Amino acid sequence: MSTERISRFNKAHFLEDYGMLLVLGVLFLVCAIVSPYFLKPENLLNITRQISVSGIISIGMTFVIITGGIDLSVGSVLAFSTLMIAGFKGMGAFPAFVIAMALSMAFGLVTGILVTKGKLQAFIATLGMMTAVVGIGLTYSHGHPIIGTPEGLSFLGQGKVLGIPVQTILFTLTAIIAGIVLNRTRLGRYIYAVGGNEEGSRLSGIRVDRVKTAAYVISSALSGFAGIIMANHLNVGEANLGSGMELDAIASVAVGGTSLSGGRGGVVGTVIGVIIIGILNNFLNLINVPGYTQKIVKGAIIIIAVLAQSLQANRKK
Repeated sequence: MSTERISRFNKAHFLEDYGMLLVLGVLFLVCAIVSPYFLKPENLLNITRQISVSGIISIGMTFVIITGGIDLSVGSVLAFSTLMIAGFKGMGAFPAFVIAMALSMAFGLVTGILVTKGKLQAFIATLGMMTAVVGIGLTYSHGHPIIGTPEGLSFLGQGKVLGIPVQTILFTLTAIIAGIVLNRTRLGRYIYAVGGNEEGSRLSGIRVDRVKTAAYVISSALSGFAGIIMANHLNVGEANLGSGMELDAIASVAVGGTSLSGGRGGVVGTVIGVIIIGILNNFLNLINVPGYTQKIVKGAIIIIAVLAQSLQANRKK
């Protein structure tokens, strides 16, 4: 291999491994220069709090996307979880928490069964689940918000430890645990294997259906957990609270380098993607960019990220 080809090879691998970190660094620098408010400690802490809920959802989405699937129901499951926490507050903190988590995981289990046993495409199955869960939530709440959450859980959404929001700490712990599961456990290895080559995984003895179902259950569980945090931050449960959050999750995972065709990616990349999207959202708010324009930006980010993955895959062939 010539020196020139080795140089191109090394540059390609460097960009693949550290490209998003470079993007994050450049974005951070630009924001600091353009907005005098960006580097204020209260704003930076606010960013960490703002990205925590979407970050936890994005980590769950990472599991599903690595298997080659997609989960459009994460926002609706989050919203339903807020309703459960608010609706069952009279039973106490622990029962409300358990009910919210159990039902969230049940939605993921149903989705996994629809995809694996029902042979539905993940897009269709999760689109249907998204609509159904919102409908169930609206029926349960009669279309109205439910005010109030259990006092014993309020610290999850409003507490601080040494000045750091508890939400930020929970996001960090979730990322660490998820990273260990994906990189240090049998389930994690199977998730990558299924996403990389489903038929080959089946022939090698991996129970593909169980692995894919587990990924959807994890995704829904983390969506439910994020909903519990959000409900206790806002002190309300509402069926439409999670509207559009699936877009943020997909954008974060794609920007973080996880292949939407499956088999490649990870939690570290997703966390970087979440931070990039979070800083971008904060910056656009600071410079008073309208919300509908921000949606255009997010859509463009997803397209660019997927296009970059496609071009990179084609260069490897």
